[in-house]
Amino acid sequence: MTATPRRRALLRATLMTGLGAVTGAQLTGCSSPAGQGSRRQTASPRPSATTPGGGKVLLAYFSRPGENYYHGGRTILKVGNTEVLARRISSLTPCDVHRIETADPYPWDYDETVRRNVREQDDDARPAIKGRLPSLDGYDTVLLGSPIWNVRAPMIMTTFAEQLDFRGRTVVPFTTHAMSGLGTTARDYARSCLGATIAPGLAVRGEEVADADTDIRTWLREGGLAGS
Repeated sequence: MTATPRRRALLRATLMTGLGAVTGAQLTGCSSPAGQGSRRQTASPRPSATTPGGGKVLLAYFSRPGENYYHGGRTILKVGNTEVLARRISSLTPCDVHRIETADPYPWDYDETVRRNVREQDDDARPAIKGRLPSLDGYDTVLLGSPIWNVRAPMIMTTFAEQLDFRGRTVVPFTTHAMSGLGTTARDYARSCLGATIAPGLAVRGEEVADADTDIRTWLREGGLAGS
């Protein structure tokens, strides 16, 4: 359904506070493939991905660099907030890492990304994914990471979730945001990750993502995912 001008304005205003950001983040080294920078990562099972409880974990995330929201203004991110968070998580718990990328990248410009995201949400779109999807064979837990745009994860996350078999697995959301926390991820993943158990997620404000280690460690420990 095509949004009315008034609805477009409301959605755009909401999204303007939903593309979180951080500036000057110093990234620490990671034991996972995410430490190799912005190249696409495809996971493969390995002993290091086994948690203290014995289950294998896959961390899959989407992140957007470029012009981003920052304390009501704008900043330029060479590395997206969600990638910063994914790197920290992967350095603190054993997991394999897969970066989700769109076949048609989102614009570098913030306002253009806002407009595209509103169109995709209005159309219930499924943006195409670049590259091969990972296999979930052998994984018990999947950490799904994304920003929150206009109160929900970008539609590329729905594309990803609907193409994989989550039956019998645990899905754990983590997000970066400006105001919306986890948004509607629990509800959306319950619909798109059919047969999965949705566990409590982690939401980190974009401006604070570089200093979130305490929250990350607590979340991993409470979820039985903390490394040694």
